[in-house]
Amino acid sequence: MSASIPVALTIAGSDSSAGAGIQADLKTFSAFGVYGLTAVTCVVAETPGRVLKIEPVSAGLVREQIEVLLRSFPVAAIKTGLLFSAEIIREIAAALRKNRSRPLVIDPVMVATSGDPLLQDDAIEIYERELFPLATLITPNLGEAAQLIRKPISDVATMREAGEILANKYGVSVLLKGGHLAGDQAIDLLFMNGNVIEFSAPFSRGIATHGTGCTYSAAISAGLAAGLSLEEAVRRAKIFVSAAIAQHHSWNGIHALNHAPKS
Repeated sequence: MSASIPVALTIAGSDSSAGAGIQADLKTFSAFGVYGLTAVTCVVAETPGRVLKIEPVSAGLVREQIEVLLRSFPVAAIKTGLLFSAEIIREIAAALRKNRSRPLVIDPVMVATSGDPLLQDDAIEIYERELFPLATLITPNLGEAAQLIRKPISDVATMREAGEILANKYGVSVLLKGGHLAGDQAIDLLFMNGNVIEFSAPFSRGIATHGTGCTYSAAISAGLAAGLSLEEAVRRAKIFVSAAIAQHHSWNGIHALNHAPKS
């Protein structure tokens, strides 16, 4: 029985509050019956709404983690989250360039939900040049997409323009997440093979969680590891992350995603 369990690898930072990063990824993988592996890029001291300190793991050690796992396990999908620096991104790209047969989901984490910067300034260019071309899917939120195209995104129409620009620029599929738009629906757009597919769910108000992007991309990766098509994986992941938000945990004003929501 155990030999049939899909395996997925997350390459991301460690979140001390366990709502985002590799902790959120592992919870999400487990929710979908996927065995999760981790390559830690950095350690973040944070709580929802506040980042206190980040310290990176050496780039060489990040690469060693990836390579030993890919040699040892039948990894069926890979996702990346917070990568911190240009040096770390270069080493990840070098390791993954030799292992291109697996689906790769890139969540280009640049800024925390709290607004704290998480990525060094010189890293975006390396992301674009070395890592994005290896992706099966890139999952930017509106702020990240605006940074990449250097234009603000304010509504669904400009989302469509931005997504087309990114898909054409990098030559890969793009899931542009519109959760930061005003409105009653959280709308995401998948740009894939020249088509645009819309995913929508009721917007949950008054919930100050973090880690939604990590959880969403991890859920997509779990689907790909299990053999779902990209559209099917995104559709299932959208339902999961929407439920994780709606059924969130709360302690004295601190909110956290529920990675075991009831269907």
